[in-house]
Amino acid sequence: MLSRGPSSRPWLVAVAALLSVLLTARLGFWQLDRARQKLDLQAQITSRTALAPVALAALARDAASAEGQFYRPITLRGRWLSERTVFLDNRQMSERQGFFVVTPLLLADGDAVLVQRGWSPRDFSDRTRLQPLATPRGEVWVTGRIAPPPSKLFALGGAESGAIRQNIDLAGLAAESGVALRPLSVQQTGSAVLADADAAKPALAVDDGLLRQWSAPAVDVGKHHGYAFQWFALCALITGLFVWFQLLRPRVARSPDVRSL
Repeated sequence: MLSRGPSSRPWLVAVAALLSVLLTARLGFWQLDRARQKLDLQAQITSRTALAPVALAALARDAASAEGQFYRPITLRGRWLSERTVFLDNRQMSERQGFFVVTPLLLADGDAVLVQRGWSPRDFSDRTRLQPLATPRGEVWVTGRIAPPPSKLFALGGAESGAIRQNIDLAGLAAESGVALRPLSVQQTGSAVLADADAAKPALAVDDGLLRQWSAPAVDVGKHHGYAFQWFALCALITGLFVWFQLLRPRVARSPDVRSL
């Protein structure tokens, strides 16, 4: 007859418990590392935003140079390629669900920069109904900060097309628009201003109705700390259960005082 006691296969239980403890501890430290990375990124953003704006002529043309310019301020001058505007779905701002609006801005040298113009709310009664977007045809000044391209969300299927998309690919958008896109984007921080050749005229800002309360990467650090606590708590629980059922309880069961009860 096979034994049903806790010591029937002690090595198997010990291996399973050890692997579980190592895994949960590793996941806990991984969450702490993610929190540290976001805090470091936020410190980098804070320091770089205080630097002098990048000159338009010095804007990076390759990925390596672009990374060194991330989060620095810049002012662009160009024309909106409004027909290439994309609404990135399932994006949040101020805890509200909606779209990130991105439009390429054509520069004087023929290249374009993908501008993250802001956030627009979603019409929950009709997902395809988009808010009107004021996009002037003439040249505009756009002030913002250099940033990586918009982050990608999990999506099924291949390349997307149309005005509403889950993600955007710079190479694919460049092929669609027929212009070269710089390997970066710019998060717009204020209203675009019409570029008028007559300096005597006051600058006219264009109100496009978009929100630009871009969240800082370190805002959700508490989420990672919470996940780390959960993994460490599970690690401690597994350790405690193993010690009790595999080490302490069998000894208690074999104790003469217990058998005499």
